[in-house]
Amino acid sequence: MFKAMQQRLKAIENSLNSTDFTNLADPVVRRRARWQFLLLDHGFLRTFWTNLYPVAEGVWRSNQPDAKRVARYRAMGIRAILNLRGEGRLPFYLFESAAAREAGIEMVNLPLSARDLVPPERLIELEQAFRTIPRPFVMHCKSGADRAGFAAALYQMMIEGAPVEVAQKQLGLKFAHLKRSKTGVLDHFLRYYAREHRRTGITLMDWIRTGYDPEEVTRSFAQWRAGNWDPR
Repeated sequence: MFKAMQQRLKAIENSLNSTDFTNLADPVVRRRARWQFLLLDHGFLRTFWTNLYPVAEGVWRSNQPDAKRVARYRAMGIRAILNLRGEGRLPFYLFESAAAREAGIEMVNLPLSARDLVPPERLIELEQAFRTIPRPFVMHCKSGADRAGFAAALYQMMIEGAPVEVAQKQLGLKFAHLKRSKTGVLDHFLRYYAREHRRTGITLMDWIRTGYDPEEVTRSFAQWRAGNWDPR
């Protein structure tokens, strides 16, 4: 019976994911998009759990908002959303972008990864987005735990000038981030930079531009997990 239920759920998942959601004006498409958002994107969990926290003055972090929450953001005075999941044709983006347009909120789309380090060019792009995006703004990923935490830590360092020891608190269990899982590579980015800063005094942006190698940092994360990485 359990196997049959699994097969049924998988069939529903495949059916929903194979839908072309772009025509949300079609009632059938919109209904299927709603189910995909609630079930497969875990939107039902985020109905009451927002993972919304301040990062700095005029800057917030959260999980994926639904259309109602985007409307509440407008009431809060939010002027922009930094979407760390990127653009796409899935319901989470279609619903959010439509709600943002209706609310007069600017959307900036800049995808990060929860389990892989992005190239230096993407982090340079992120720093530029931080400096130009209208404030107040909210940055978010799916759960608000990993990508949002990483971006929040980088914001504090890049824009606020916070030391890495302060910024790394944006990645923690309080936000549902698990440091020892694969997403811990984001913590290790900060840990690795902290070592380079202690050794040379290099600034974060200079390190990103001239010394940051995603593959090397990822390899050293595996060493750290095995207890073979020297933090000195």
